[in-house]
Amino acid sequence: MNSPKTVIQLDNVSKQFGNKQAVHQVSLKINRGSITAILGPNGAGKTTTIKMMLGLTSPSAGEITILGMPPGHKQVLQRIGVMMQDVSVMDFLTVREIIRMVRSYYPAPLDTASLEKLTGLAPADLNRRAEKLSGGQKRSLNFALAMTGNPDILFFDEPTVGLDSETRRAFWAKIRTLAQQGKTVVFTTHYLQEADEAADRIILFNEGAIAADGTPEQIKSGMTKRMLSFTYAPFLENQTWIEKLSGVDRVQYHQNRCILHSKDTDALIRQIITMQLPVQDIRIEAGQLDDAYASMINKAKEEQ
Repeated sequence: MNSPKTVIQLDNVSKQFGNKQAVHQVSLKINRGSITAILGPNGAGKTTTIKMMLGLTSPSAGEITILGMPPGHKQVLQRIGVMMQDVSVMDFLTVREIIRMVRSYYPAPLDTASLEKLTGLAPADLNRRAEKLSGGQKRSLNFALAMTGNPDILFFDEPTVGLDSETRRAFWAKIRTLAQQGKTVVFTTHYLQEADEAADRIILFNEGAIAADGTPEQIKSGMTKRMLSFTYAPFLENQTWIEKLSGVDRVQYHQNRCILHSKDTDALIRQIITMQLPVQDIRIEAGQLDDAYASMINKAKEEQ
């Protein structure tokens, strides 16, 4: 049963295309006001899963509920906004005409002024025909159209492709504000740094199943090694003290720094203090999300 906070729920959902198992027994819950990134390589099952959430295809097995109702239900469609990767606009209509037309589809849409502001377009651009817009402007228009019905849930597929860095930052600032207002965001992206910075939850798909699920920090700490580094006296490089440290997977020397790769850097610090090693400027760095992503892919290939 959905809890009051749960707005999306999948229970043992599978999808079969002929002999191919695209999604295999996926279960998850997404809560109101969260920003969730769904990541995975091509063919991992993430796009099929989102299409099932949108009601564009039906699961072969299992159950999906959106806002407590089946995907595709009229009330669900009125409360979600969708922005797909492929940007499409209606030719021969101005931006303002498109916004007003799409507004008419919803019982309680956002006001026209707010939607026009969401496009980020100058007032003069609102009177331009949509096909005359640049790729980035079309994407901004599509975002405004996704917001037209004042949705409770937003689905984005590669929302910032083709946007410059400044526009991308502005987009995610808007998204964080929407989440603070209680709107739920689910998105896919190939910009892993973007997912790391924008999402408060990451779901990694691989081979049709969920390979990892957690906050960006949990994903990185669970699938990547951390690094502890420090400056050292020259004589340390040739000493055997390094062999006495447990939990070290790899040692590197760069200029005057010693870099230790380990999954438990806290234990390494305790050992260094206990051994009273003459080290200085200790730093700890976590692995990046792209490291975790690569680790997942490599592990999957090894298991095949």
